Amino acid sequence: MSDRFPGWRVVLASFVCLATTSGLGFYGLAVYLTVLSREQGWSVGSISAAGTLFFFVAGLAGLVAARAMARRDVRAVVVFGAITGAIALVLLGRVSEVWHVYVVYSLLSIGHTFAGLVPATTVVTRWFHLKRSQALAAASTGLSVGGMVLTPLVKWLLDRHGLAGTAPWLAAIWLVGIVPVTLAFTRGDPALLGWQPDGARISDGVAPPMASVAYADAVRSRFFLLVTAAYTVILAAQVGGIQQLVKLVEERSSASLATIATTVLAGTSVVARLVGGQVLARLPMARFTAMMAALQGAALVWIALVTSSVPLFGGIVLFGATVGNLLMLHPLLVAHQFGPADYARIFSRSQFVVFLGTAAGPYLLGALHDATDGYRVAYVVAGTLSLTGALLLPKRTNEPVHPPTVPA
Repeated sequence: MSDRFPGWRVVLASFVCLATTSGLGFYGLAVYLTVLSREQGWSVGSISAAGTLFFFVAGLAGLVAARAMARRDVRAVVVFGAITGAIALVLLGRVSEVWHVYVVYSLLSIGHTFAGLVPATTVVTRWFHLKRSQALAAASTGLSVGGMVLTPLVKWLLDRHGLAGTAPWLAAIWLVGIVPVTLAFTRGDPALLGWQPDGARISDGVAPPMASVAYADAVRSRFFLLVTAAYTVILAAQVGGIQQLVKLVEERSSASLATIATTVLAGTSVVARLVGGQVLARLPMARFTAMMAALQGAALVWIALVTSSVPLFGGIVLFGATVGNLLMLHPLLVAHQFGPADYARIFSRSQFVVFLGTAAGPYLLGALHDATDGYRVAYVVAGTLSLTGALLLPKRTNEPVHPPTVPA
């Protein structure tokens, strides 16, 4: 048996899977819709609700994925997501009717969920307790890296080869980015390999009990309700702000600067997430989360009010710093408060409700833009939502419910 702790290889596998699913899934959605509208001659309005359907199906699929992980090897769950997502991407190149888009986006959503955030954060939560914030920060950085690296590649391929010519290659990238690294490095239970979380060996062959809050008690708790309500409005503001950002920058500056804006946002989120993982070792998690939500609100209001390029990009940098941390903090809060045993089911339940807000955010900001002929009111409203979320968040978390482990 190897004396090298496998936990960081699990983090690496989660990073690669999240980069793949976000780059070809979440961040790719807007790219696919633009190409479909151009190639098929469909109005954006006729197919734009497919994005909303994607998030709704993802919420439902997360509940199913969590139950599956409680009964089966997590690798089987992720490979199922890889196969489902690859099928969806192949079919994306063959759509000829509007309703086909909705079917394909539903399939892609299932694949994205089964291979994405729920299994990734679940396995990292099992492998790390004391170093959980650093491990989740490293793994979830894949979300931003996928948007920075893979999504521009997807757009480049689509612009040159069209949807039909590119779709099989997208499916191949999806499979190669998920299946090999999952089979090689992902392991769902450290105890089966003789390890405790964080790197201590199981000395007597029996893993210590994994003290956690039961699912039924967790989802009825005040903490769960407050975190879920807060994140519903926080991510509605965040995703709405991200999805509308390119158009806002185009209106206030130029198309070339709009492209740079997304890169700046994603790059800042990568750096800030890694820094945030270290800060959490010294600052109470609930306080740090509320600070990030308030800072996001301030950044969105700042973006709403400024018009010249330099202060606008200053607001985008501030916004990016909060994006990276807030996405990481949702699973961290759940894992810290309720422990790892029922984490997948508890987090997926919270995520389902949060995704309803996520789906509504872009439409809310888009509707406010059309109603007011600009983004000032829309982004002020988004900032207000984020500030409301900061106020809703619990003021403190409990001490971890699991017994501490001693790093090797």
